Amino acid sequence: MQLAEQMQQTPFLDGLPANIFTLTNKLGSTISLMDVGATWLSCKIQIQGKGREVLLGINSMQKHLKQQAYLGATVGRYANRIKAGKFVINGKQFQTSVNQAENTLHGGVEGFDKRRWQVAEQLNDKITFSLTSRDGDQGFPGNLVVTVSYQFNEDNEVSIEYRAKTDKTCPVNLTNHAYFNLMGADAGGDCLTHQLQIHADQYLPSDKNGIPIDDFQSVRESSFDFLKKKTIKQDFLTDQQQHQQSGYDHSFLLKSDYQDAKRVALTLTAPDESLQLSVSTNKPTIHIYTGNFLAGCPSRGKQHYKNQAGIALETQFPPDAPNNQQGLQGAVYLQPHQDYHSITRYHFKVLSSPI
Repeated sequence: MQLAEQMQQTPFLDGLPANIFTLTNKLGSTISLMDVGATWLSCKIQIQGKGREVLLGINSMQKHLKQQAYLGATVGRYANRIKAGKFVINGKQFQTSVNQAENTLHGGVEGFDKRRWQVAEQLNDKITFSLTSRDGDQGFPGNLVVTVSYQFNEDNEVSIEYRAKTDKTCPVNLTNHAYFNLMGADAGGDCLTHQLQIHADQYLPSDKNGIPIDDFQSVRESSFDFLKKKTIKQDFLTDQQQHQQSGYDHSFLLKSDYQDAKRVALTLTAPDESLQLSVSTNKPTIHIYTGNFLAGCPSRGKQHYKNQAGIALETQFPPDAPNNQQGLQGAVYLQPHQDYHSITRYHFKVLSSPI
């Protein structure tokens, strides 16, 4: 049974089935998208005549409603965490819905991942979803109109472009929460044997709930140094910062000349060096999450995902930036006269035949 048929067997919470869209390029690679959560459901890259699924995901609405890992979803209004769900604009304090350790995570109890988005445009190689978030939604101020576009080109590059406008000042931070496993998302392996390189010389220390406890710190001579390519497991769980998160769950500040959405800011390479993922973005940070609490999350098969089954590479503003300077506080507040525009490119390159 095709993915669309499987997903449409059970309706979403609004009583209607999900709408599924598949984009195919000349190489035979495909990506599948869903209007519920503007979700990136599937990414199959052709390697030696076979489509390798590199994205963790589900294949039924029952599983989608059960999973709490934000698999492939568009998250917002504010991706990552806001401490206690509070922030102040022009002397007025706002309280947003809290849903994780008394903090607001990925937009709150009913974030953008739990909404049905509308299809604003559909082309052979591109789908654009739109969503209107009303003033007061989850406690956030202003009417916010958002679009997210997925484009899949002939060179196995997935571009995700976000745009937003508001009629009141509001913190906005949109990203995609895809988890990658370049050896095959449903093959049973983990992400720790992948090689990772990040052009970031600073990372953000946090408490056990993911709230920053300091300003950005140098990655040098620490387990957070990925300036040179290394396996994720090399320094995994070797310090207190990681232990309290059960692995990597931290934001890395990209070097300024890697924030232009053109230069490759991060590379992830399969352990057999058959496939490489390159990421470029105009966001200042990439939040690395090694899937430390994926155990029990539904998968496409009969089994559930295990911890570290995939790695999330979330391009975004840092956690709790509305309440911390970190040199970025002003940037996270979208003003009524401004246009929010963010783009991230995921380029999959086949390096060699699988071993």
